[in-house]
Amino acid sequence: MKKELYQFEFYRVNNRTELPAEDVDLLVAANEAAQQAYAPYSNFKVGAAARLINGKIVLGSNQENASYPVGICAERVLLGNIGVQFPGVAIDTMAITYLLVDRKSDSPVSPCGMCRQALSEFESRVNHPVRLLLAGEVGDLLIVKASIDLLPFVFQRHHLH
Repeated sequence: MKKELYQFEFYRVNNRTELPAEDVDLLVAANEAAQQAYAPYSNFKVGAAARLINGKIVLGSNQENASYPVGICAERVLLGNIGVQFPGVAIDTMAITYLLVDRKSDSPVSPCGMCRQALSEFESRVNHPVRLLLAGEVGDLLIVKASIDLLPFVFQRHHLH
C-alpha cells in the first residue's frame, strides 16, 4: 500500500481591485448572465461568462424546470453555446457567480460535480486548461488555474476503451 496526496494551488482575492480589468469585466458579464437565469424554484441564479482564446465572450445561466432533472447549470449552458458558436475554440478564463433573492451573495461558488466533469471534458477536447474565477457578488473570490484541479480521478475518454 502506498499513500499518495492530491492537492492544488489556488488564489484567494480579497479586493477585486487586485484583478486585471479583463477579469473584472468577465465577472460583470457573469453577473449579467445570472440576471437572465430561469430559477423560479430554487431562486439560486447562476451566471457564467467565458473569455475565449479568440477574445470573444460567451454567456450561460442556469435554466430550471418543474421536472427538476431537466434543468441545466449555467456552466453547461455556456459550454453548449461555445460548442455551437465557436466549435473547437478554447476558453481562456471562465467566471462563475450567483445571485440570491434576499441578500448579496458573499462567498465563492464552485461548479457542481456534473459541471466539473463537463469542464474537464472540454479542457481535454480543446487541449487547453480553463482558468476559473469563482465568486459571489461581493467578498472573496477564488482563482483556479485549471478546472481539472477541482475533479481528482476524473472519468475520461480513455476509460471507455
